[in-house]
Amino acid sequence: MQENKRSVDWDRLEAKPEFRALLGRKASFIIKATIFFMAYYLALPILVGYAPDLMKKKVFGEVNIAYLFALSQFFMAWIMAFVYVRVASRWDREAAAVIADVK
Repeated sequence: MQENKRSVDWDRLEAKPEFRALLGRKASFIIKATIFFMAYYLALPILVGYAPDLMKKKVFGEVNIAYLFALSQFFMAWIMAFVYVRVASRWDREAAAVIADVK
């Protein structure tokens, strides 16, 4: 293993307001994204159970709203993954800047 990277003073890093703010922003995003995803995911069985007539409504041919909603969950998962990767890369850059100040 190469030792060309200097070690980080983790206690000093943890005490930095910039680091704490970064952790707060990260936690806030993850909590909001998780709540949104769970609400979106659970909406299908809830709507099928409590609004079956709406979900049975045919959109075209034999395809109804329930099928379209179920299909949309695949797209939503990919969209959320894409958004997370973009946001996480920003967090990585911010973390690298904060860590560079501590070294």
